[in-house]
Order: sequence, then structure tokens, then C-alpha cells
Amino acid sequence: MDTRAWLLVAAVAALLTMGIAAVLLIRLFRTRKLLLDAGVPLRNKALVWAAVLYTVCPVDLIPDPVYLDDIGFLLLALRSLSAQAPGRFGRRVP
Repeated sequence: MDTRAWLLVAAVAALLTMGIAAVLLIRLFRTRKLLLDAGVPLRNKALVWAAVLYTVCPVDLIPDPVYLDDIGFLLLALRSLSAQAPGRFGRRVP
């Protein structure tokens, strides 16, 4: 592959990553109400904050330019939080 092809692949990967990051940011703003809800366990709230800190932390488990592990941890934390939420966000697990 020539240089133009590699630049195109890198640009597509960067745009895809930015799109996923934008979706995660929107989901994070929507779940901020759950972080204040007394019915959601503290463990799940702490998991979300730990995932946010890991996402912005400069130290990384897997050094990669597209932040795949960061996005994955944040998605798992948001899914865990919404699974514990009462009402429309999900079913509360005992």
C-alpha cells in the first residue's frame, strides 16, 4: 500500500473513533441522572467514574491510537449502570 492509502485508512479510523466517542459522550450525559439516583448501587456508580478516569488517564493498558480499550471499558460501565437502573433505563437486578 502506498502512503495515500495508509493516510485514508488512518483518517477513516480517526473519524470512526470520534463518532463512537461522541455517542459515548451523549450516553454519559444522559446517564448523569442515574449517578444521582439513590436506587442505583454505589458499586455501579463508582465503576462509571473509574471508567471515565481511565478514559482520560494518559496511562493505557493497550497503547493504541483509537482508544479501543478505553471505549470498551466505558461502554461496559454504562451498560452496568443502566442494568441496575429502575424504570425505563433497564431492569433492576437484585
